[in-house]
Amino acid sequence: MTTLALVHDWLNQVGGAEDVLAEMHALYPQAPIYTSIYAPEKMPDSMRAWDIRPNWMNRLPGIHDHHQPYLPLYPLAFGHTDLSEYDVVLSNKSGFCHGVRVRPDARHIDYCLTPTRYVWMPQGYLQRESRGKAMVANLALKPLLVWLRRWDYQAAQRVTHFVAISREVQQRIRRYYHRESVIIYPPVDVHRFRPNGRPPEPFFLVLSRLIPYKRIDLAIRACNLVGCKLIVAGDGRDREALEAIAGPTIEFRGRVSNEEAEDLMARCQAFLFPGLEDFGITPLQAQAAGRPVIAYAAGGALDTVIPGVTGEFFHEQTPEALAHLLTHFDPTRYDPAACRAHAERFSAERFRRELHAYVQRVASGQEPPSPVISK
Repeated sequence: MTTLALVHDWLNQVGGAEDVLAEMHALYPQAPIYTSIYAPEKMPDSMRAWDIRPNWMNRLPGIHDHHQPYLPLYPLAFGHTDLSEYDVVLSNKSGFCHGVRVRPDARHIDYCLTPTRYVWMPQGYLQRESRGKAMVANLALKPLLVWLRRWDYQAAQRVTHFVAISREVQQRIRRYYHRESVIIYPPVDVHRFRPNGRPPEPFFLVLSRLIPYKRIDLAIRACNLVGCKLIVAGDGRDREALEAIAGPTIEFRGRVSNEEAEDLMARCQAFLFPGLEDFGITPLQAQAAGRPVIAYAAGGALDTVIPGVTGEFFHEQTPEALAHLLTHFDPTRYDPAACRAHAERFSAERFRRELHAYVQRVASGQEPPSPVISK
């Protein structure tokens, strides 16, 4: 009988990575979950029944609240995590958890949310975490990044099979790790969102954390230029700065309930997605509600939006480019049923079916290892 373990970077916050882990656990409820830290009070109550096994980092002071300062220790902790008793290891990785040790004859499938951002894309990550460019320039950080990149690359070479969440991440795996991968899109809860059967109302919508890399400033400035109504749902450290640049047609709702989010998605004339994401769940939620998406033509949006059918792209990440598209946007061109049908292709049921079939092929030796690309 094949033995299988799950690996996850950390469990002290809830986001897209944890949604993926929940679906993996639903597929393999008996599999133990190895991680660095686990803060039960910050996670869904349902997790308390899971077999979660944090390593020694879980005992470090203050790590449940602030895990980023312990950055150099993650490779050491995962590198000493011995999973040699398992035939198949499935890691759900955006950090360093793919560095666990497995048997030479075992299969290690890395479901790669992205190559480690603060190692390979440090400027963007540190801006995202609001630490500023001064930290990037810090001479003490540069030797650490060199070591982390070397470790991360070597750990990636020990992975036998790579799975990417989008073409953007597939390209990063190729660029940074010199490995090929297959794509299995993440799970999206499309059942929560439904068309309401009524014509759209004259407002655009943003539903997001208000942090720098989401580029909500672009949406606000573009709507200022055009003079159209924009509802901004969500909160975050950028809210005050975004309110300062907002004109009279911009409305901030703050954090909204699930019911209000579902209602706004179904009523808007289009959902705005101006940032560059590894994948992006909210554009598919909007499409599940029957509404088109206006997105920056990069990252995961290229996998999830069909121009002329479920939305449109703007190709320069500027307020003027987005404003030009908003000026000529006609919401009646898009069929809510077509938007909904496209979103259903990314359902959680589809994710479980595709991932389980892939794991079975790998476990039985039918799926060849992910090739190494010459540098």
